[in-house]
Amino acid sequence: MTPAWQSQLARAVRDPRELCRRLRLDPAWLPGAETGHRLFEVRVPEAFLARMRPGDPADPLLRQVLPLDAEAAPTPGYVSDPLAEAEHTPQRGLIHKYAGRVLLIASPACAVNCRYCFRRHFPYAENSPSRAQWEQTLDHLRDDTSIREAILSGGDPLAASDRQLAWLVERLDAIPHLKRLRIHTRLPVVIPDRVDAGLLDWLTATRLQTVVVLHSNHANEIDDAVIAACRRLTQAGATLLNQSVLLRGVNDSVEALAALSERLFEARVLPYYLHMLDPVAGAAHFDVPEFEARELVAGLRESLPGFLVPKLVREIPGEASKTPL
Repeated sequence: MTPAWQSQLARAVRDPRELCRRLRLDPAWLPGAETGHRLFEVRVPEAFLARMRPGDPADPLLRQVLPLDAEAAPTPGYVSDPLAEAEHTPQRGLIHKYAGRVLLIASPACAVNCRYCFRRHFPYAENSPSRAQWEQTLDHLRDDTSIREAILSGGDPLAASDRQLAWLVERLDAIPHLKRLRIHTRLPVVIPDRVDAGLLDWLTATRLQTVVVLHSNHANEIDDAVIAACRRLTQAGATLLNQSVLLRGVNDSVEALAALSERLFEARVLPYYLHMLDPVAGAAHFDVPEFEARELVAGLRESLPGFLVPKLVREIPGEASKTPL
């Protein structure tokens, strides 16, 4: 029997015309949506679509997924690989940039295609290992005893089947010097049904300390179903964090960021990072200048307890870690 989340994933909206029709947008938005779609295809699950306000092109959730003709405008400094990840891929499906931890491309797929995604141009076809190739990638982890943490990323790692993820996590679990498993995912936010019995089975079976880092940018993303999914994860022993991207027209106000932090905490999720936009080609219209970002975080410190204020960071290629601002 196909899990409910996979059925929802298969039924996601993948046509810009359908997206505009379902959200009752003025037809004037359609040509730009089709232009952007040709560069990076639309993908929006029904559960996420249902949280958007029909008829409002400024809806903060819609802005994250609606293609625009602005994506076709070349912008100096905005490139296809803004974090220079191609320079740090020693094995297929593995990115090793920072000491003590490695990132594994556990799935090339996402449940939702966010227009600001820094990997919207990533060569997933070249980084989708077969089982045999995964063993070669895992050998890299086995041989390097300095690695303490394996990070499952993508795409979205939870877009992979539970069978595949259980297989991979079992092999990570068998590497004695690994201590932590970190999972970066948007799926519990956009399809909360993803946190089902199949996922919880392999998540609770590992000896590794598990951290789930959600990707949520606006309080409206977190409905009761998302809160319930987060609580299932915490009951399974996972530590829940959230990272956001500061996005023009989505969360570029103290009020929006504070509401997000408060709503996250209701779901038992701690704000972790607030990322400056990575300069990926096609996303320049989301940019918020650094001076404005600093003012926003200063405003958050005045209105929230410290544990609800995310750390403002920028990722700079070649640096040993993310750079606090």
